[in-house]
Amino acid sequence: MEQHRTGRTVGDIPDDLRRLLKQVSRSFYLTLAVLPASLRGPLGLAYLLARAADTITDTRIIPPGNRRRYLDLFREEIDRATASRLHEISQALIGPQRNRAERDLLTRLPECVAAFRSLPEEDRQRIRTLLRTLIHGMQTDLRRFPGEGKNGLVALESSGDLDEYTYYAAGCVGEFWTEMAMAHCPALRDWDAPAMRTRGRRFGQGLQMTNVLRDVAHDLQSGRCYLPRQDLARIGLTPEDLLDPAAVERLRLLLRELVAITLNHYAEGWTYILSIPATEIRLRLACTWPHFIGLRTLERVQKSRDLLDPQVTVKIPRPAVYAILLRSAARVWSDEGLERYYRALRGRIGAVPSPTG
Repeated sequence: MEQHRTGRTVGDIPDDLRRLLKQVSRSFYLTLAVLPASLRGPLGLAYLLARAADTITDTRIIPPGNRRRYLDLFREEIDRATASRLHEISQALIGPQRNRAERDLLTRLPECVAAFRSLPEEDRQRIRTLLRTLIHGMQTDLRRFPGEGKNGLVALESSGDLDEYTYYAAGCVGEFWTEMAMAHCPALRDWDAPAMRTRGRRFGQGLQMTNVLRDVAHDLQSGRCYLPRQDLARIGLTPEDLLDPAAVERLRLLLRELVAITLNHYAEGWTYILSIPATEIRLRLACTWPHFIGLRTLERVQKSRDLLDPQVTVKIPRPAVYAILLRSAARVWSDEGLERYYRALRGRIGAVPSPTG
């Protein structure tokens, strides 16, 4: 396994930061644990740094303008060789945090950045590029959605805005993941890099579209409507109409169209997964699990009568998650076996209109 100047293997991540990862995201930690060893360190640190930026963005007790400034400072810290403003960022944001895991993340931010700086330069540059892109999207969101509650509700204007949002939120992560995998997995060195970057982007956008549809009611309560205003107007709805849970039946037509777009992204993600050699079992599983869990979540979104009720959380039961993990693990080395399982999950969603965009 490749070594760098600190003497640790590239796949290493300090035990205390590994525990922090498990604390802030059990779902990603599971994906991280199954990844090839050489990818765990850089991808784990990239996740912690991205999650820190997301925490800055979501600290609502701090005015949006101040949050944008702290995001700028954080981006500058990632770009520079030595720390200077991390303490200021941490101290300004720790106090307002009610979530213990996020408070611990901000407290340990200097350690995360120090671990990042110990990575090989090639990995640091890939992570810098990712964080610049993510932070650009976060700052755009803070400008676009200045309100913090449903009384200041703002919607994206067009389907193009939604596509752009899903790129900056997750499509860029798919590109980054592809670049890291190609750099660290010799079996992928013959991949068509531009084509696989595009598929990785689409895969990430599909996962984010699922989040958008699943979380629509909760986002509305925060003053954010990611369903485009132009699309809502086409079916006789306004963003404000969606604050009434009963409007879900009037939303069905647009919902089916958005599910179709999401499934189109997932189809590209499926091609991506099958392009991973069957010998790369760990990498295949790390991609298959979120894909299949996303499909099951999309099924529940499609069928939910409570999608616009902020008191209801649309999610798949834990036993169903465990079943996906086990069944996909049993089939991961077989393209045919995985394909059958994928078709079964896709079939549960039913027929949807062909995407027009």
